[in-house]
Amino acid sequence: MPLLEIRNLSVEFGEKGHALRAVDAVDLALEEGEVLGVVGESGSGKSVSMLAVMGLIGYPGRVHADRLAFDGVDLLTLPAAERRRIAGKDIAMIFQEPMSSLNPCFTVGFQIMETLQVHEGGSRRQRRARTIELLDQVGIPAPESRLNAFPHQLSGGMNQRVMIAMAIACNPRLLIADEPTTALDVTIQKQILELLLSLQRERGMGLVLITHNMGVVAATSHRVAVMYAGQMVEQQPRDWLFGAPRHPYTAALLEALPERGLGRRRLPTIPGVVPGLYDRPSGCLFHPRCNFVQERCRREEPGITHSNGLLVRCHYPLGAGAPGDGLPSGGGRP
Repeated sequence: MPLLEIRNLSVEFGEKGHALRAVDAVDLALEEGEVLGVVGESGSGKSVSMLAVMGLIGYPGRVHADRLAFDGVDLLTLPAAERRRIAGKDIAMIFQEPMSSLNPCFTVGFQIMETLQVHEGGSRRQRRARTIELLDQVGIPAPESRLNAFPHQLSGGMNQRVMIAMAIACNPRLLIADEPTTALDVTIQKQILELLLSLQRERGMGLVLITHNMGVVAATSHRVAVMYAGQMVEQQPRDWLFGAPRHPYTAALLEALPERGLGRRRLPTIPGVVPGLYDRPSGCLFHPRCNFVQERCRREEPGITHSNGLLVRCHYPLGAGAPGDGLPSGGGRP
């Protein structure tokens, strides 16, 4: 049984007749102890999908799914109180921008101890000792002296470590890290990623890592999911995806990596932007930006093909027809 199982997840905002579908028919599964990288441009639905898992989509958002389950428990049918007990304890999330996620009016020690009080209980002395232990575990020097520090008194990297300490305080089985290295310099980014992976290995957590950075995915993930315009367009084991991407969008993202542009005068780019509410094309949502577009792509929305741990949403997957891959061979591109 997967630790996290998502089938046909959709999230809409706005009036029903003119709703924006921010997430559309997403399928996802995560095993215990697995690291899943979720990549895509801004506006592709990565964060919203995980906020739906956390139960943090408020009005006017609407969440629908055939199945949204954690460790076999259907999250959509749970009473609100039960859902709140799971969120923050068994499932935890590190949000983007720690300076806006932490409350500026309270010390970092108070905010971590509040999490422990809600989910773990114990005396104030026990919560204080546990908070010091957590701050030390995430690499904050002199942790006892930092308990009374406010977020504005700490650096961006330190605040991100506080966010990680808060997320792991109750020993979650699933940790969702949403752009955990945003706005940090390269050295601090490396330290934060190494910390997350170290904690994941020590605790055997499932880890969902949301990022724009394909290099981060290559260095950290077991499996990669690629999203575009709210849809999951490809999932593969990491080495397969980097070696033989099946969706043209994935291939274009990889081509835009600086290390793949050595010897070229210009780095390849993807023309256009992710479609919004009023400019969504017919057929395949990626076809206006695709280098391999055909007439069928403009007319007909592609379905999802599942096979041997691979998922692709494309009429003509790249390299389709390879022996044993289970993908349709008609019209596949080399």
